[in-house]
Amino acid sequence: MSDFTVNEMLEMQRLLQDKYKDKWEGISREIGKNKLLWMIGEIGEVIDIIKKHGDDVPCEDSELRASLIEEMADVLMYYNDVLLCYGITSEELKDTYTKKFHKNMNRW
Repeated sequence: MSDFTVNEMLEMQRLLQDKYKDKWEGISREIGKNKLLWMIGEIGEVIDIIKKHGDDVPCEDSELRASLIEEMADVLMYYNDVLLCYGITSEELKDTYTKKFHKNMNRW
């Protein structure tokens, strides 16, 4: 199985956004902050699973693990919506991420 790329996620988000353009908020800079707020809500759902069940149970219980992974997928969907809202490409993200990685590797 190959890695799941940012480009694949972005394309899937574009398809979803196109399919539900009459039901969902669109993709624009003005909507970007809303997508960030929705993403924070989804992060809260991930945290709730860990808070309610502890660190180990979501890794050991297959049903709870599936819920945890689904909530993480929701986080990534909103994250990719934010990238789309601000026109951030996978190449820009990779370049900046790599620079930040090297900066952090040399921090202390």
